[in-house]
Amino acid sequence: MSKGKLLRFLVLVVAIALTFIFFHSLQLTSAPPTVTTIKLSGWGGNIVEQKLLKQVLQNFEAQHPKIKVKYEVISDQYMDVLKTRLVGDAAPDVFYLDSLEAPFLMSQNVLEPLDTYITPEFYLGDFETNLLNSFKYQNQIYGLPKDYSILSLFYNKQAFATAGLTSPPTTWDELRTYSQQLTGKLNRYGMGITPELARQAYKIKAFGGQIVDQNGHATFASESGLQGLQLVVDQYQKDRSSAQKSDVGTNSGSEMFGQSKVAMVIEGNWAIPYLKETFPKLEFATAELPTINGNKVTMVFTVAYVMNKQAKHKAEAWELISYLTGKVGMEKWTGTGFALPTRQSVAKKLGYDQDPLRSPFVAGVDYAMPWQVGEYPAAIVNNFDNQFISALLGQQPLKQAIVRAENAANQQIRDLE
Repeated sequence: MSKGKLLRFLVLVVAIALTFIFFHSLQLTSAPPTVTTIKLSGWGGNIVEQKLLKQVLQNFEAQHPKIKVKYEVISDQYMDVLKTRLVGDAAPDVFYLDSLEAPFLMSQNVLEPLDTYITPEFYLGDFETNLLNSFKYQNQIYGLPKDYSILSLFYNKQAFATAGLTSPPTTWDELRTYSQQLTGKLNRYGMGITPELARQAYKIKAFGGQIVDQNGHATFASESGLQGLQLVVDQYQKDRSSAQKSDVGTNSGSEMFGQSKVAMVIEGNWAIPYLKETFPKLEFATAELPTINGNKVTMVFTVAYVMNKQAKHKAEAWELISYLTGKVGMEKWTGTGFALPTRQSVAKKLGYDQDPLRSPFVAGVDYAMPWQVGEYPAAIVNNFDNQFISALLGQQPLKQAIVRAENAANQQIRDLE
């Protein structure tokens, strides 16, 4: 072979080699990135809520192409399932945690503290302090609240007009008088009640009582606490101007109000979309709860996103939590109004503080009593509920019932400690 042909051959070989290297390099650079899957668990909500969460998670994945979220609904015995999985190292990376259950899990060293992940840009000061504190334990933050609900007064505008009432009651004495005036007119009863601790705890607090002491033991049977509960019993037994759901054949407080069985009811903001959709002809308004013993009172219920301490991909888990509780994710999640944003800036942007129906709920967050009763909530709640309904129905005196509830709760707690 001549030198010219050899040179041309070598040039051709080099060109082919360079082409191969180029395309091989191109394939490597265009290969899909490694995707990390994060498991998220929560309880099942309504169809609209589930659809909305799916959309928010899709938006997160679009902005974080290297992270995929696998969402699992635990539809039954949520906390029991989670506790079992946490013990067996099979829990999700991120999951919902209700404020009621938070104290126990935070004390068990199964949750990842989030303080080291939170940056100044995340702006923790934007969260409602009352809500954020529900997920603090020993000066560390274990959860970021995703939304909240508060109890406020719902009242039937037509019933009020018929009774000559022009504005909602501002004190509990006024509410009791209103309830008597409204009973037997357009509605069978003036007031609908729910005899559960979650709806009665703020009445105990209004007179200086407590649900649990600093050691987590039940203390709701104090004389001051009984004063608050007596308000409910007197209205039901003496005035006969209030009713519970079983008295009027309904399944909830929202339903007995929607069916106009009662003229007033104390419910959470979750009732607003339900009433609008199910009872579109109902004319109703909302107001902050009347003061009790001169104190502004209500209950706040909140849920946080928390991270499993054993999560294998903690950086990615934090990316998910920070998006869902960040300004963008929270606005998408709470924009339809079925839940309220825990960030003040988002609530203001969405205009909920100016919304005629939702502004009482936003106003109440600063003074609301968080739904949290120590590390053993089942013992506290179940014993109270079982005994209080007995007193409400007149089967035993109120003090006797509540003392029994307190003693039984504390015995169960001592057995668990």
